[in-house]
Amino acid sequence: MCRAVDLQRAVLAKNEAAAQILRTELTARGTTVVNLLSSPGSGKTALLERELRLAGERGVTAAALTADLATENDARRLARSGAPVKQVLTDGLCHLEADMVARHLHDWLPESTRLLFVENVGNLVCPAGYDLGESLRVVLASVTEGEDKPLKYPTAFGLAQLVIVTKTDMTEAAEFDETAFRAHVEQVNPGVEVVLSSVRDGRGAGALLDRALAAAEGNRVHTPVMARAGA
Repeated sequence: MCRAVDLQRAVLAKNEAAAQILRTELTARGTTVVNLLSSPGSGKTALLERELRLAGERGVTAAALTADLATENDARRLARSGAPVKQVLTDGLCHLEADMVARHLHDWLPESTRLLFVENVGNLVCPAGYDLGESLRVVLASVTEGEDKPLKYPTAFGLAQLVIVTKTDMTEAAEFDETAFRAHVEQVNPGVEVVLSSVRDGRGAGALLDRALAAAEGNRVHTPVMARAGA
Protein backbone atom coordinates (compact mmCIF):
# COMPACT_ATOMS: atom_id res chain seq x y z
CA MET A 1 0.00 0.00 0.00
CA CYS A 2 2.81 2.43 0.89
CA ARG A 3 4.53 1.69 -2.40
CA ALA A 4 1.34 2.38 -4.35
CA VAL A 5 0.81 5.68 -2.52
CA ASP A 6 4.43 6.70 -3.13
CA LEU A 7 4.10 5.95 -6.85
CA GLN A 8 0.88 7.94 -7.09
CA ARG A 9 2.48 10.92 -5.37
CA ALA A 10 5.49 10.72 -7.67
CA VAL A 11 3.27 10.63 -10.77
CA LEU A 12 1.21 13.60 -9.58
CA ALA A 13 4.33 15.55 -8.63
CA LYS A 14 5.81 14.97 -12.07
CA ASN A 15 2.56 16.08 -13.68
CA GLU A 16 2.40 19.17 -11.48
CA ALA A 17 5.88 20.20 -12.61
CA ALA A 18 4.99 19.65 -16.28
CA ALA A 19 1.74 21.60 -15.84
CA GLN A 20 3.54 24.58 -14.35
CA ILE A 21 6.02 24.66 -17.21
CA LEU A 22 3.20 24.48 -19.75
CA ARG A 23 1.20 27.20 -17.98
CA THR A 24 4.23 29.49 -17.91
CA GLU A 25 5.01 28.93 -21.60
CA LEU A 26 1.44 29.46 -22.76
CA THR A 27 0.91 32.50 -20.55
CA ALA A 28 4.06 34.05 -22.00
CA ARG A 29 2.60 33.76 -25.50
CA GLY A 30 -0.78 35.09 -24.39
CA THR A 31 -2.74 31.82 -24.31
CA THR A 32 -5.03 30.89 -21.40
CA VAL A 33 -6.04 27.25 -20.86
CA VAL A 34 -9.51 26.21 -19.69
CA ASN A 35 -9.88 22.61 -18.49
CA LEU A 36 -13.38 21.15 -18.88
CA LEU A 37 -14.35 18.08 -16.84
CA SER A 38 -17.62 16.15 -16.73
CA SER A 39 -19.24 12.75 -16.89
CA PRO A 40 -19.97 11.25 -20.33
CA GLY A 41 -23.16 12.63 -21.83
CA SER A 42 -23.24 15.84 -19.81
CA GLY A 43 -23.53 18.01 -22.93
CA LYS A 44 -19.94 19.25 -22.64
CA THR A 45 -19.21 19.05 -26.37
CA ALA A 46 -22.45 20.80 -27.34
CA LEU A 47 -21.79 23.62 -24.90
CA LEU A 48 -18.18 23.98 -26.04
CA GLU A 49 -19.23 24.11 -29.71
CA ARG A 50 -21.61 26.95 -28.87
CA GLU A 51 -18.95 28.88 -26.94
CA LEU A 52 -16.36 28.44 -29.69
CA ARG A 53 -18.85 29.75 -32.22
CA LEU A 54 -19.55 32.76 -30.00
CA ALA A 55 -15.82 33.36 -29.61
CA GLY A 56 -15.49 33.54 -33.39
CA GLU A 57 -18.40 35.96 -33.63
CA ARG A 58 -16.77 38.20 -31.03
CA GLY A 59 -13.38 38.08 -32.71
CA VAL A 60 -11.78 36.07 -29.89
CA THR A 61 -9.16 33.61 -31.12
CA ALA A 62 -9.97 30.27 -29.49
CA ALA A 63 -9.02 26.65 -30.11
CA ALA A 64 -9.97 23.29 -28.65
CA LEU A 65 -8.16 20.11 -27.75
CA THR A 66 -10.63 17.30 -27.18
CA ALA A 67 -9.85 13.91 -25.63
CA ASP A 68 -11.57 10.55 -25.92
CA LEU A 69 -10.65 6.91 -25.55
CA ALA A 70 -11.70 6.30 -29.16
CA THR A 71 -13.30 8.00 -32.23
CA GLU A 72 -12.89 11.55 -33.50
CA ASN A 73 -16.60 12.33 -33.24
CA ASP A 74 -16.19 15.22 -30.82
CA ALA A 75 -13.46 16.88 -32.90
CA ARG A 76 -15.71 16.79 -35.96
CA ARG A 77 -18.55 18.36 -34.00
CA LEU A 78 -16.36 21.10 -32.52
CA ALA A 79 -14.80 21.88 -35.89
CA ARG A 80 -18.22 23.06 -37.09
CA SER A 81 -17.62 26.17 -34.97
CA GLY A 82 -14.81 27.22 -37.30
CA ALA A 83 -12.20 27.13 -34.52
CA PRO A 84 -8.98 25.11 -34.77
CA VAL A 85 -9.62 21.70 -33.20
CA LYS A 86 -7.42 18.70 -32.50
CA GLN A 87 -8.49 15.25 -31.26
CA VAL A 88 -6.46 13.35 -28.66
CA LEU A 89 -7.05 9.60 -28.57
CA THR A 90 -5.90 8.27 -25.20
CA ASP A 91 -6.02 4.55 -26.15
CA GLY A 92 -7.78 3.59 -22.95
CA LEU A 93 -6.24 6.12 -20.54
CA CYS A 94 -9.07 7.69 -18.56
CA HIS A 95 -7.55 11.18 -18.27
CA LEU A 96 -5.21 13.67 -19.85
CA GLU A 97 -1.85 14.62 -18.37
CA ALA A 98 0.11 17.83 -18.80
CA ASP A 99 2.90 16.31 -20.89
CA MET A 100 0.32 14.75 -23.23
CA VAL A 101 -1.27 18.15 -23.74
CA ALA A 102 2.12 19.75 -24.38
CA ARG A 103 3.00 17.15 -27.00
CA HIS A 104 -0.25 17.64 -28.88
CA LEU A 105 0.10 21.42 -28.82
CA HIS A 106 3.59 21.33 -30.30
CA ASP A 107 3.59 22.63 -33.89
CA TRP A 108 -0.23 22.77 -33.90
CA LEU A 109 -1.61 25.56 -31.71
CA PRO A 110 -1.83 28.82 -33.69
CA GLU A 111 0.41 31.52 -32.20
CA SER A 112 -2.48 34.00 -31.96
CA THR A 113 -4.65 31.71 -29.79
CA ARG A 114 -6.01 33.59 -26.80
CA LEU A 115 -8.11 30.80 -25.30
CA LEU A 116 -7.43 27.07 -25.44
CA PHE A 117 -10.30 24.89 -24.25
CA VAL A 118 -9.28 21.37 -23.26
CA GLU A 119 -12.21 18.96 -23.28
CA ASN A 120 -11.02 16.25 -20.92
CA VAL A 121 -12.01 12.58 -21.10
CA GLY A 122 -15.58 12.06 -19.91
CA ASN A 123 -14.87 11.00 -16.34
CA LEU A 124 -15.14 12.70 -12.94
CA VAL A 125 -12.62 10.47 -11.14
CA CYS A 126 -9.27 10.18 -12.93
CA PRO A 127 -9.01 13.69 -14.45
CA ALA A 128 -9.72 15.42 -11.14
CA GLY A 129 -6.18 15.00 -9.83
CA TYR A 130 -4.32 16.19 -12.92
CA ASP A 131 -3.44 19.83 -13.55
CA LEU A 132 -3.15 20.50 -17.29
CA GLY A 133 -1.59 23.93 -17.01
CA GLU A 134 -5.02 25.54 -16.88
CA SER A 135 -5.90 28.94 -15.50
CA LEU A 136 -9.56 27.99 -15.14
CA ARG A 137 -10.95 24.58 -14.22
CA VAL A 138 -14.63 24.05 -15.04
CA VAL A 139 -16.79 21.10 -13.97
CA LEU A 140 -20.08 20.46 -15.76
CA ALA A 141 -23.06 18.39 -14.66
CA SER A 142 -26.39 17.95 -16.43
CA VAL A 143 -29.73 18.10 -14.65
CA THR A 144 -30.32 14.48 -15.64
CA GLU A 145 -27.42 13.35 -13.43
CA GLY A 146 -29.10 14.27 -10.16
CA GLU A 147 -28.48 16.71 -7.34
CA ASP A 148 -26.01 14.57 -5.40
CA LYS A 149 -23.26 14.53 -8.07
CA PRO A 150 -21.03 16.92 -6.08
CA LEU A 151 -21.20 14.64 -3.04
CA LYS A 152 -20.40 11.55 -5.10
CA TYR A 153 -17.41 13.20 -6.77
CA PRO A 154 -16.11 15.61 -4.12
CA THR A 155 -12.60 15.95 -5.58
CA ALA A 156 -13.79 16.95 -9.05
CA PHE A 157 -16.31 19.46 -7.73
CA GLY A 158 -14.12 20.45 -4.81
CA LEU A 159 -11.32 21.63 -7.10
CA ALA A 160 -13.58 23.41 -9.61
CA GLN A 161 -13.20 27.15 -10.16
CA LEU A 162 -16.54 27.26 -11.97
CA VAL A 163 -19.47 24.83 -12.05
CA ILE A 164 -21.88 24.76 -14.99
CA VAL A 165 -25.24 22.97 -14.88
CA THR A 166 -26.22 21.86 -18.39
CA LYS A 167 -29.47 20.81 -20.08
CA THR A 168 -31.55 23.06 -17.81
CA ASP A 169 -34.38 22.97 -20.37
CA MET A 170 -34.98 19.46 -18.96
CA THR A 171 -35.10 20.56 -15.31
CA GLU A 172 -38.79 19.84 -14.83
CA ALA A 173 -38.76 16.50 -16.65
CA ALA A 174 -35.70 15.36 -14.69
CA GLU A 175 -37.21 16.63 -11.42
CA PHE A 176 -33.90 18.34 -10.75
CA ASP A 177 -33.68 20.16 -7.41
CA GLU A 178 -31.50 23.20 -8.09
CA THR A 179 -31.50 24.32 -4.46
CA ALA A 180 -30.23 20.94 -3.28
CA PHE A 181 -27.57 20.85 -6.00
CA ARG A 182 -26.28 24.28 -5.06
CA ALA A 183 -26.17 23.26 -1.39
CA HIS A 184 -24.15 20.16 -2.24
CA VAL A 185 -21.71 22.19 -4.35
CA GLU A 186 -21.33 24.68 -1.51
CA GLN A 187 -20.65 21.82 0.89
CA VAL A 188 -17.61 20.59 -1.06
CA ASN A 189 -16.50 23.92 -2.56
CA PRO A 190 -17.68 26.99 -0.64
CA GLY A 191 -18.04 30.12 -2.73
CA VAL A 192 -17.65 28.63 -6.20
CA GLU A 193 -19.92 30.11 -8.87
CA VAL A 194 -22.66 27.92 -10.33
CA VAL A 195 -23.92 28.85 -13.81
CA LEU A 196 -27.11 27.46 -15.38
CA SER A 197 -26.98 26.64 -19.09
CA SER A 198 -28.94 25.08 -21.92
CA VAL A 199 -27.69 24.84 -25.47
CA ARG A 200 -31.22 24.07 -26.64
CA ASP A 201 -32.89 27.27 -25.38
CA GLY A 202 -29.81 29.49 -25.21
CA ARG A 203 -29.67 29.91 -21.47
CA GLY A 204 -26.23 30.87 -20.22
CA ALA A 205 -24.86 31.47 -23.72
CA GLY A 206 -21.45 33.10 -23.49
CA ALA A 207 -21.04 32.57 -19.76
CA LEU A 208 -18.15 30.14 -20.16
CA LEU A 209 -16.50 32.42 -22.71
CA ASP A 210 -16.90 35.43 -20.43
CA ARG A 211 -15.35 33.64 -17.43
CA ALA A 212 -12.49 32.36 -19.59
CA LEU A 213 -11.79 35.86 -20.92
CA ALA A 214 -11.88 37.26 -17.40
CA ALA A 215 -9.24 34.73 -16.37
CA ALA A 216 -7.19 35.60 -19.45
CA GLU A 217 -7.32 39.27 -18.48
CA GLY A 218 -5.89 38.47 -15.07
CA ASN A 219 -9.06 38.80 -13.04
CA ARG A 220 -9.15 36.78 -9.87
CA VAL A 221 -10.59 33.27 -10.18
CA HIS A 222 -12.08 31.25 -7.36
CA THR A 223 -9.57 29.42 -5.17
CA PRO A 224 -11.19 26.24 -3.81
CA VAL A 225 -10.68 25.41 -0.14
CA MET A 226 -9.49 21.95 -1.22
CA ALA A 227 -6.78 23.51 -3.40
CA ARG A 228 -5.63 25.77 -0.55
CA ALA A 229 -5.48 22.79 1.78
CA GLY A 230 -3.32 20.85 -0.66
CA ALA A 231 -0.94 23.71 -1.33
